[in-house]
This record gives sequence, C-alpha cells and structure tokens, in this order.
Amino acid sequence: MQAFSWPIRVYYEDTDAGGVVYYANYLKFFERARTEMLRAAGFEQDQLLAEQGVLFVVRSVQADYLTPARFNEQLLVHCEITEAKKASLTFAQMISRGDAIVCKALVRIACLDAKTMRPKAIPENLQELLQNEH
Repeated sequence: MQAFSWPIRVYYEDTDAGGVVYYANYLKFFERARTEMLRAAGFEQDQLLAEQGVLFVVRSVQADYLTPARFNEQLLVHCEITEAKKASLTFAQMISRGDAIVCKALVRIACLDAKTMRPKAIPENLQELLQNEH
C-alpha cells in the first residue's frame, strides 16, 4: 500500500483545559487515517470481521509529541506501512500542520481471530495487496 494522508480538523472536544489537543486524541487521529487507508484500498474493517472473522487491534504505540495543535486547526495525518508480517503491520504515522510536524508515531497492529482473540494471518487478499506495493 502506498503512503496515505487524511485531513483532520481539530474540534473543541479534541482539546484540553489548556486549549491544545489532548495527547490521547492524537491516537484517535492516527486510527482514523489507518481506517481510511484500508478503506481507500477497498477493505472495510466491518466486512473483514463479518466475512473473514478478523479484527485489527493496536499492539503497541511509540509516540513523540513535537508541537501542540489547537482548536480549529487543519491537520494532515500521514501513514505508511513500514513492515508487513504474517499477522501484524507496522505503520509509520505523522501529523502535520503545513510544514510543521506536530506528532509522529510507530504503531504496530495485530490481526486477531475475532472468536478466539488469538493472532491470525492477515487475509490473503490484503496480504497480496501489501506484497504488490512493497
């Protein structure tokens, strides 16, 4: 899959008492971009669950907060798959405001069997797409 970007507007509800984006909300922004990246490639997570019995869950996150984002700013969330294994994906993600990097993260996603909640191979059709792009 090619690198992907998704625009995000900062809403009042995203901010804390200091008027900046609350740190945990950056994780929500990253999640939205990963979901939209899969959607743009033709994969809906609810369909993967219903048809193939798989879930994608966050296994780990390493985030660096570099500069604050504030109410009503327009941000761009970038994501790129840097590693694709049999049952996991690693995303390099970044949130920018113009030329400024606001936050960056490495996010590892695990593919799980929805019934057992144990690791399960990423569906073949998604694996094929990943292999063709790398």
